[in-house]
Amino acid sequence: MKIKCLIIDDEPLAIKIIKKHLESFEDFEVTHTFNNPIEAFNILAQEPIDLVFLDINMPRLNGIEFIRNLTTSPYIIITTAYREYAVESFELDVLDYLVKPISLKRLMKALNKVSHQINLKTDFKNEGYKGIARHKKNNHFFVKVNKKMVKIHFNDILYIESLKDYVSIKTINKDYITHYNLSAITKLVPKFDFMRIHRSFTIALNKVNAIEGNCVHIHNKMIPIGRNYVKEVKGKILSGFVM
Repeated sequence: MKIKCLIIDDEPLAIKIIKKHLESFEDFEVTHTFNNPIEAFNILAQEPIDLVFLDINMPRLNGIEFIRNLTTSPYIIITTAYREYAVESFELDVLDYLVKPISLKRLMKALNKVSHQINLKTDFKNEGYKGIARHKKNNHFFVKVNKKMVKIHFNDILYIESLKDYVSIKTINKDYITHYNLSAITKLVPKFDFMRIHRSFTIALNKVNAIEGNCVHIHNKMIPIGRNYVKEVKGKILSGFVM
């Protein structure tokens, strides 16, 4: 099955370069290209698109605003001449951040990430992800650690930290490292008990001991709250406190 791609860039040459690179990868198919990001919203609402290559500095609506207004969830790869938006982009869960001029070698690395995530999602839907199996009673899941399936109770989890292509699940007694994506594993834990607070951290809300500035304390660990998460995180945590 082809991975359907959409390219949004106000520079025709940039679109041409990405399309040319993608011709070397038979699993990827460019179905649409746009110079205007607003026009792309209609297609994303009407057709299943797997991957969006997105420029940042564009007229009328920049790439960051585009992501924040999305109602669908395609994978996003940023393609830009500017490095300074990288942190903000990753806080919005982009899969990769490519700085122009984009080489074929660098694009290949980004496409490998896309293929990996799509394969994980397909395995999970079709047969239950081999690395993580969620229990029907929703009080624990099994995580693949060093070729073993290890049971982890949700109530034992303190926080989950992203380690690029892996995550570290910190529990009361032990750490577990598994080959998984933070965004995906966050969807497997109870949404009322856990919250993504940073591009690198998801926390158990009831394990927060204190809030200090834009950080939370959990078992002597100070965890930063991402700039785009601050208001929502503090509101949710403090709503459970007696003032």
